[in-house]
Amino acid sequence: MIPVGDDNTSRRIQPVVTYALIALNVLFFFVELMGGDAFIETWAFIPSRFLANPGGDFLTIFTSMFMHAGWLHIGGNMLYLWIFGDNVEDRFGHLRYLGFYLLCGIAATFAQLAFSMGSSIPNLGASGAIAGVLGAYIVLFPRRNVRVMVGSGVSQMPALIVIGLWFVLQLFSGIGSIAATADTGGVAYMAHIGGFIAGVVLAFILRGNKVA
Repeated sequence: MIPVGDDNTSRRIQPVVTYALIALNVLFFFVELMGGDAFIETWAFIPSRFLANPGGDFLTIFTSMFMHAGWLHIGGNMLYLWIFGDNVEDRFGHLRYLGFYLLCGIAATFAQLAFSMGSSIPNLGASGAIAGVLGAYIVLFPRRNVRVMVGSGVSQMPALIVIGLWFVLQLFSGIGSIAATADTGGVAYMAHIGGFIAGVVLAFILRGNKVA
């Protein structure tokens, strides 16, 4: 079940911050490809290294938000940001949306850190910040329909179901990842959960009185 679009008829402003974030992610990804492992090691967030030197590693909290593990990783993230980010930006306004996005990314990073303090595996990706966008979307537009690809066709489904199922999957996967003790790579599910919860909380604070 892959989302492919939503209803933008009520959108009032051009989502220039969403477009800029997508462009910056893509640009950073190409720089990452050219820089190779050395670039990833330098600019990704590494929990054990950060705890050893928080001041020296502070920038990686932000740079890691614009890095990705591969084409499928960045493709999926940018698809979700393209579909859901514009409407959240429309509701919050450009500057508040940018601040919201970064705060969700920070919350996601520290949620993952809390469960992997001794890890030396680089954490990277916009998934946590985008999970925050999904959390805000489900608060702001719970009754809005999302077009999803199911099999070979496209169907309309409520955002509450589409994003709710996504979150339940992250939650169960995150619980499973806590049980795993091996220091191996994989998806940072706790970052997804932390970003999503931050997005929900911030949406209640920033949304005003309108619900669509």
